[in-house]
Amino acid sequence: MRARRGLLYMPGDDGHKIRKAAGLGVDCVCMDLEDGVAFDRKAEARATVAESLLTVDFGRSEKLVRVNAIGSGLEVPDLDALLSGGPDIRPDGIVLPKVEAANQVRWLSSRLSEAEAAQGWPEGGIGIFVLIETALGVVNVREILSAEPRLRAAIFGAEDLAGDIGMTRTRGAMEVLYARSAVVTHAAAFGLQAIDIVFVDFRDVEGLRAESLEGAGMGFSGKQLIHPAQVAPAQEAYTPSDEAVAKAIRIVEAFEANQREGRGAFALDGAMVDMPIVKAARRVLDRAGAAGRLTRVETSRGKDPRS
Repeated sequence: MRARRGLLYMPGDDGHKIRKAAGLGVDCVCMDLEDGVAFDRKAEARATVAESLLTVDFGRSEKLVRVNAIGSGLEVPDLDALLSGGPDIRPDGIVLPKVEAANQVRWLSSRLSEAEAAQGWPEGGIGIFVLIETALGVVNVREILSAEPRLRAAIFGAEDLAGDIGMTRTRGAMEVLYARSAVVTHAAAFGLQAIDIVFVDFRDVEGLRAESLEGAGMGFSGKQLIHPAQVAPAQEAYTPSDEAVAKAIRIVEAFEANQREGRGAFALDGAMVDMPIVKAARRVLDRAGAAGRLTRVETSRGKDPRS
């Protein structure tokens, strides 16, 4: 599992900001061709993103590009610029906004397969990240997230959804709780990561941290970010603490010891432990391992001995 604790958007027409983002150590850098770029600068943004893919060292950051929505009339030239520029211009993934139907995901996957064959890239190597941010997208989320093996993550867009429905966005985000829960639940059902809402007040670090911890508690694997100052607090919030890791290791070790002695449920620290608790502990270790917080031995403790 790859860590995607933070997905940082950078405007695709600003090469300086893209280069800066590449050096921040964020898990995902998403170069934006959609909302972050004015209509009359789309062509310049495509050229800048292609040049960045060719020349910028992103280190361990995943290189993503958000294209314009299918049906906008801009998605085809976006993909042509990214996929036809030569074998050395290759994103790790495409973020597809405003997804409302499974056939949109399949159309993009077909385009990616054609490009991989033409450029000699590994088949299936370019992932798809879908943005669920309209009412119809939420209604069809099950079909969308089961559409393609290329899918890597579901991203929930609260701001666009609010505009689509006519919601009033609030700090507590209760108005998007149903849709937010639907996205993270369906993502888990289909083995995908889920990336949570944007926190728009980038100066409020404590507010960002609180919302990130809330998202992690809901089961999201990471958060969308719009400013470099948000990277460290968000990624820290989505990384299990030392205390959580230590507790998870103790649970898994105790489970394995009890299994060897033929016992199922058992008591640990005055509480009963059964399979749901063990499964949750393994998820903690998976997340910590993806974030580079575990040794190889500790990571192996998170694996189910029956698998």
